[in-house]
Amino acid sequence: MFDFYFNFPLWFRLPLQGLAVILVLFPLAAACSMAERKISAWIQGRPGPNRTIAPILAWIPGMGVLQRLGIFQLAADGGKFTFKEDGVPGHVNKFYFILAPILAMIPALTTVAVVPFGAYLDSAGKLVPIMLANVDVGLLAVFAVSSLGVYSVILAGWASNSKYPFLGSVRASAQLISYELSMTLSVLPVFLLVNAPGGHGTLSLVDVVAMQSGGWHGFTAQSWHGLWGVCYLPLSAFIFLVALFAETNRQPFDMPESEADLVGGFHTEYGAFKWSLFFVAEYCHMIVGSGIFCLLFLGGWNLLPWLPLAKLAGLLGIAASPLLTGGLGIVIFLGKVAAFIFFFMWVRWTLPRFRYDQVMKIGWQRLLPLAIANLIFYLLAIALTQK
Repeated sequence: MFDFYFNFPLWFRLPLQGLAVILVLFPLAAACSMAERKISAWIQGRPGPNRTIAPILAWIPGMGVLQRLGIFQLAADGGKFTFKEDGVPGHVNKFYFILAPILAMIPALTTVAVVPFGAYLDSAGKLVPIMLANVDVGLLAVFAVSSLGVYSVILAGWASNSKYPFLGSVRASAQLISYELSMTLSVLPVFLLVNAPGGHGTLSLVDVVAMQSGGWHGFTAQSWHGLWGVCYLPLSAFIFLVALFAETNRQPFDMPESEADLVGGFHTEYGAFKWSLFFVAEYCHMIVGSGIFCLLFLGGWNLLPWLPLAKLAGLLGIAASPLLTGGLGIVIFLGKVAAFIFFFMWVRWTLPRFRYDQVMKIGWQRLLPLAIANLIFYLLAIALTQK
């Protein structure tokens, strides 16, 4: 059904896919910003954004409902950051100061290319993933590219020629190293299970979802393939979750910002549009990170354990329609991502920020030994069961 698109030349498809990423992720990041304010208001017992409305629309019946929901705040924020005077302080290194927020966006928009966000059934009944680039080293590509995002924070802190931004950038680099080790070790048991002896070997996120797409076959070993990863790899999921909070600089791990002791951290000297780019990048990393967690441990586009997408499409009578099956898979996957982003925001407005020494202690003295022990346990367990 979608073969016509792949008949276009590569030089035409690549800019089109890049434009699609920008047109999707920018509005989603803006929606996350508005959702965070509404969720924080709900947690703290206050209304949140509920007054913004375009005067030209105020007379239309029903607009008051959208106004109270804060929908028009998205347009107000976008207009403010776009047209507000974007001054550059005189004491900064201007070239690198301007370059830093641009560099922040590159990894944020690139990693989504190798993340599958749905699937559909082709004419032969085979499940085909929906993604921009179906590469066999999917997760490795995500880790390699996303880790480059810290360079923008380091560059912003250094180029600001100010002690507080510089301290924030140093914290960011130390935090990345501390938690990236644990994050990488936490996903190794997943791929030890995916890559059975004699197999072709893969780091594809599509194959990880396929491992969680089995049906119920009674109380047999085959039924394990219908469970989600979090059921038989709970410690890996927990370690990955904690490291994900630290990698995305979300509270209680927001050491690079830490306004209590660093004013605003690495972005203290920034304002207007350049400031907003850093936070668009942060929300993009949250979206991609949430998607990867759902693919690794929450069954991806499968609605429930032992209920894969293909079976669900058959029960609903839409298996013969790739468009409907693909839409269903995307809705299920995005629903899980939305729930996970809500969890991100819930934690931010519930837990207090750690001290910097506590963040380092958790990363090196708690999480890393736990990740190593978890890897050794599953390594021995898999070796004994597959012997």
